[in-house]
Amino acid sequence: MAFGAEELRVLRRALALALQPSPASAEDVQDCLRLAESVDEAAREGARLRAFLLADLGRYRAALPGSVAGYLALLEEVLVAGYRPVPDDLAALRALRGNPAAAALLDRCRTLAEQDVCTRLAGRAAPVVPQSRTRLLALPGGRAADEPAKKPAERPAAAPKPQSPDRSPRPDRPIPTPGEVFPPRRKPTPPPANPPQQLAAG
Repeated sequence: MAFGAEELRVLRRALALALQPSPASAEDVQDCLRLAESVDEAAREGARLRAFLLADLGRYRAALPGSVAGYLALLEEVLVAGYRPVPDDLAALRALRGNPAAAALLDRCRTLAEQDVCTRLAGRAAPVVPQSRTRLLALPGGRAADEPAKKPAERPAAAPKPQSPDRSPRPDRPIPTPGEVFPPRRKPTPPPANPPQQLAAG
């Protein structure tokens, strides 16, 4: 994109106002607005021209090898404009390696493709995460050897279980004696010596 003398004057005035803020006249404001519109229109025109050239390049590439002269000339033109070759361009140039111009463009396109791949890989590279440190173990004879061996922690004593309220002895009741708990067994009564004989019915 090239600027004319009038456009460069307006651009310098706009930069001066940006670096040293001061009240701008209405003429300066209008000139800046016209310059911005011109830049936008030039950008849109450049985008339209680029789209036309890429479409034309695809048509020449599809018509190979009969359109080799037009394809190589157009490819070199779009490369100067910032075009990046696609795999179809590399394949077409490989098929035309016998042409010196095609061989030179193939080397140039390969270099550009490798740069694009490196740029994409650098952009996708994940941050390097440091490896986790391994657990440090005490070596025999080190500082740990000077310290007295620690006794294993004693287990806390188990809390006594609360007694059931039904089985707890009552303080106001005397303790029973063995005789009360186990009373003496009564001896069975011996049968009579001469039991009465039953009279037989007559």
